[in-house]
Amino acid sequence: MKLERLLSIIILLLNRRMVQAKELAERFEVSVRTIYRDIETINVAGIPVVTYQGNNGGIGLAEGYRLDRNVLTNDELAAIVTALRSISTSYGNEQHLRLVEKINSIVPPAYSEEFRHMTSRVLIDFSPWDGNERLQPTLQQLKEAVDSCRIAEFTYSNAKGEVSHRIVEPHMLIMKGKQWYLEAYCQEKEQFRLFKLKRMKELEIADRTFIRRELPKQDRSGNQSPTEPSQATEFVLRFRAESRHLAEEWFGIEALSPVDDGSWQVKKAYPEDEWLYGFILSLGHHAEVLEPPHLREIIASRAEQVAKMYRSGHLT
Repeated sequence: MKLERLLSIIILLLNRRMVQAKELAERFEVSVRTIYRDIETINVAGIPVVTYQGNNGGIGLAEGYRLDRNVLTNDELAAIVTALRSISTSYGNEQHLRLVEKINSIVPPAYSEEFRHMTSRVLIDFSPWDGNERLQPTLQQLKEAVDSCRIAEFTYSNAKGEVSHRIVEPHMLIMKGKQWYLEAYCQEKEQFRLFKLKRMKELEIADRTFIRRELPKQDRSGNQSPTEPSQATEFVLRFRAESRHLAEEWFGIEALSPVDDGSWQVKKAYPEDEWLYGFILSLGHHAEVLEPPHLREIIASRAEQVAKMYRSGHLT
């Protein structure tokens, strides 16, 4: 991803007088044009990178410039290493390992043991229980398409099972709820859409390029599923008294309201789609939909279909 690539380039330039743009492009598996965009970003951040022309030319830091070691404290370096190790649980990349090694190399020897302990205290594992090896080739292809601004084409099945052919401009890879999504501008719909990587088939990266658009401002902090845009539905769930721990786990203690009979109620608003139906059904007998009536009927109907399937012993 871009942040670790920028940090890697900075550390590399600190250790080498000059490096070729082509070498950087091959090392980080991006285009030369992407490297020059990275150099511009580094310059804007206040680190003077100079491009030297000629046979012996290349990219290097301005003569006499040295990055102040105090720009990043040991605690901040440890936080970067922890973040990189956590990202690697779901987004495996050799660049992450190289960057971790480079950061370790600039830690003072007298502090190395303490630094090792600091970076081993927390690991945020983003990977699903069944792993995501199948998605790695797709992730790599889309990462290259995002970096090089190339058009992507694929067959896509939405939440309703409807299959369509999509031609998109890939802008950003997003991981939410242990699922990978691509935020891209859909040429057919003429707007940005989120596409779940697991629903993509026959992915091809074209030679055609595009000019990056400004991404729409979205609040990704909410606890909702990043599916096709839909209107949020407010609903009320009642949890059994002995299932309070599950309600707290999913919604937080502050969202629970006590009921006279000892049960607990939760009021939330999520986009109404297949994800919501599946989520409520996954709560099993621990929770009951009280409102709205139409959502209660949908869950009841689907629960009856599941029960009927198991009683009959086959799909209907």
